Amino acid sequence: MTISFRDRVAIVTGAGGGLGRAYALELARRGAKVVVNDLGGSRDGTGHSDAAARVVAEIQAAGGEAMADGGSVTDLAQMEAMVARAKEAWGGVHILINNAGILRDKSFAKMAMEDFRAVVDVHLVGSANATHAVWETMREQAWGRILMTASSTGLYGNFGQANYGAAKLGLAGFARTLALEGARYNIRVNTIAPTAATRMTEDIFPAELLERFQPEQVAPAALFLVSEEAPTNVILGAGAGVVQAAYVTLTRGAVLAEPTPEAVAAQYAEIADRTGEIVPRSGAEQAMTIMQRLQGQ
Repeated sequence: MTISFRDRVAIVTGAGGGLGRAYALELARRGAKVVVNDLGGSRDGTGHSDAAARVVAEIQAAGGEAMADGGSVTDLAQMEAMVARAKEAWGGVHILINNAGILRDKSFAKMAMEDFRAVVDVHLVGSANATHAVWETMREQAWGRILMTASSTGLYGNFGQANYGAAKLGLAGFARTLALEGARYNIRVNTIAPTAATRMTEDIFPAELLERFQPEQVAPAALFLVSEEAPTNVILGAGAGVVQAAYVTLTRGAVLAEPTPEAVAAQYAEIADRTGEIVPRSGAEQAMTIMQRLQGQ
């Protein structure tokens, strides 16, 4: 089976370099018309550049169709204008990859709340803005694919990235709810947790690993998650040609002998026992498992 994006219109935010550029180039190579969105700022979100225009030129030189957009994901009106331009030019929007992001790393004790809010605003609120701008169009056309970008920091934590981790785990929860709400409209929503050598991670990777963890190695998983046959409500990790599945699990738990914190302490081993744990498909399943335990199941 060959995955094609012919007759599809895709928006990739933060596509002026790194992962977003890799996604945009591969989508175009496989037939998509691509909106290359990038404010063109530095790693911390300041400044501007013509990064998006350069990627558009690459796509056009290879025979593809693309347009540049310099709108900020933190501005809903700019995201709505971007979507309107794409619809006017190409008739619709079928794919959105929320990839724009910034880093302002510091330990939480030293972090200014301005930097906490800025990172959450770009990653989490920015993804919500872009998604809100395409949502009704995807509902009307009964076809949509949306990809959120989480990270191992959001899923598992990382020293010095409290702001980034909060935003990234928020995106995973955002995607899970949208997957449920979009199901009846054939809108599939997934999350990717990439590991790649980009300007966002250049200080983290040892030099000898930079070549192995190129952004192009993440693109196959990302494109699968926005394809015709994509699943929905899943989290994939990807890097260096390895693709992994991540899950949020729930143990069977324990019925407390009495409603006290002492009982929780006494039964903690049973509570945390992962034997028979499940992967809930919605939040309602937590209440369902509680009822099952109360019924002795």
